[in-house]
Amino acid sequence: MTRDGSIARMLVVGIGNPDRGDDGIGPLIVRRLLGLVSPDVAIIERTGDALALIDDWAGRDAVILVDAAVSGATPGSVHRIDLLRDALPPELSLSSTHAFGVAQSVGLAGALGLLPAHVIAFAIEGANFDPGAPISPGVAAAADEAVTRIAAELQRLEGEAASHA
Repeated sequence: MTRDGSIARMLVVGIGNPDRGDDGIGPLIVRRLLGLVSPDVAIIERTGDALALIDDWAGRDAVILVDAAVSGATPGSVHRIDLLRDALPPELSLSSTHAFGVAQSVGLAGALGLLPAHVIAFAIEGANFDPGAPISPGVAAAADEAVTRIAAELQRLEGEAASHA
């Protein structure tokens, strides 16, 4: 919700389980965004229920998803994917432990006509997803870069929305 009680037009979702090593990078990054972005941007955390994402982004103009990924790239690499323009690369697996993940949520929402105008994923390459493990040093070091890039993306989207208003 925004300050006036309406639904925020933009949403950032940190996806992941903080108790599974690098899988906790999404929630860590969105917590760092608090206070750095407009109060009109909603920020939430999800532990893996990809179907809930469709409800989360209802009525939004733009959604940014932040999650760990596994593609074989160097741990801590930050990937940006426009999920409405580019298919999630097959080698880039977001870290969902469920059979129904982000790509399937985007596909279902698209089929139902429920997608926002922008759905962007920032996927941070992980290395260790063991239960009880901390976030790997290389992955934790990427958090600052991801926060900076996401904040810039939000400013770009806000500017684009303002020019269309």
